[in-house]
Amino acid sequence: MTKKYAFLFPGQGAQFPGMMQDIADAFPSARTTLDRISEIAEENIADLLWKSDADTLKRSDRSQLAITAASIVVMAALKEKNIEPAAAMGFSLGEFPALYAAGVLSFEDTVKVVKKRGEIMQRVCESIAAENEGHAPGMAAVIGLPPEKVVEIASSCSGTYAANMNSARQTVLSATAAGLDEAEAKCKAAGARRFIRLAVAGPFHSPLMQKAADEFEKILVDIPFQDPDIPLFSNVTGKKVLKGGEAKKSAVLHLTHPVLWTDEEKVLGSLLTGDISGEWFLIEPGPGKVLSGLWRDSGFADKWTCTPVNTADAVNAL
Repeated sequence: MTKKYAFLFPGQGAQFPGMMQDIADAFPSARTTLDRISEIAEENIADLLWKSDADTLKRSDRSQLAITAASIVVMAALKEKNIEPAAAMGFSLGEFPALYAAGVLSFEDTVKVVKKRGEIMQRVCESIAAENEGHAPGMAAVIGLPPEKVVEIASSCSGTYAANMNSARQTVLSATAAGLDEAEAKCKAAGARRFIRLAVAGPFHSPLMQKAADEFEKILVDIPFQDPDIPLFSNVTGKKVLKGGEAKKSAVLHLTHPVLWTDEEKVLGSLLTGDISGEWFLIEPGPGKVLSGLWRDSGFADKWTCTPVNTADAVNAL
């Protein structure tokens, strides 16, 4: 039976210093790919990945380019082993390497767009922080409440939005500083086990990022988005992407709308269940293992596990 692979690309926060160095050393195409990204980005991406400290990599203008480069480098190594995606989706930032994997964005445009996106988001988040004088908006993960309850609580709090629908047990909020305080009190009163303030630069995936969306939309005006050539799933709709124009529109909405990850998992699970033409495998190409963990709560993990692939050993094990 033919092996088929679904690629699930990680997002911002998965980065770590030194990522993918052993893959670039072990696979010639991975190193060549890294050099190509450096040429397009007009900076040394190997140094960004391997010599940057953790604080530097936390910045949106550094992490977004670094994580995207890392995922594309893993893809190059996998291709050496004749492993290519038959379906793709990405969490938040990870949607951009997914767009590349599905043929929606070219290699060069993916690098250029992600670099600009990171710069815009960093600049807007710094502006938000300065305007709020130490009381900047942010994000928090709510653990132990059903997603629908968290959405209900968010709607009752001023300036508070459900930003990431991660799993049946975890939902992330974006909010003003006052909104986070109000939401924390209400979530704990409703029985949340934990309310974890996240160390992020801003209130991602919420209307509080509208200024960044407006700037990013201008960047995309002349960027062609092709129709996907493999099944591709959208954070914004939680559904399969059919047209390049739809993907382009969602790339802008992405900054102000929630990540409907659990919906995407359900649609992917339905695809796997209904396809009898091959044997499916799920892999997480890029830093970290967050998505592999979230997949365990998807309802499909008993039949299909998701494997992180971010070392040379992991690539060779496939």
